[in-house]
Amino acid sequence: MLWFKALHLISMVTWFAGLFYLPRLFVYHAMSDDQTSIDRFKVMERKLFYGITTPGAILTLIFGIGILFSTGLSAYSGQLWLHVKFFFIFLLLIYHVYCWFLLQDFKYDRNKRSHIWYRWFNEIPVLFLVAIIILAVVRPF
Repeated sequence: MLWFKALHLISMVTWFAGLFYLPRLFVYHAMSDDQTSIDRFKVMERKLFYGITTPGAILTLIFGIGILFSTGLSAYSGQLWLHVKFFFIFLLLIYHVYCWFLLQDFKYDRNKRSHIWYRWFNEIPVLFLVAIIILAVVRPF
């Protein structure tokens, strides 16, 4: 159980690191106008998304499910905080998938958004992180 928790937290930190950095790369990519920089950002974004962010997401989910099953699902029945946490995780997964769509736009030179839009977009995972951590630690309801 403690191994699942440790591995869940490590992979969660990895996932969020990717979700914090990828949109920041999008900011700089959207500001770029020379081909060398554009090509460099495409490589960096691809490697970050497929090599760090997505594996972090998958492992976070696997170890989180491992925690649930190792403690017994009945231990969490009726825990509203957990259902709300699952909802935020679902939204976070949608954000992750949306990042993939944005990655495709940059890959095929179809981006139509400004660097300012990406600066705001970059703040969204912070909200998810705060909500999920508070729900998991404080368990307010």
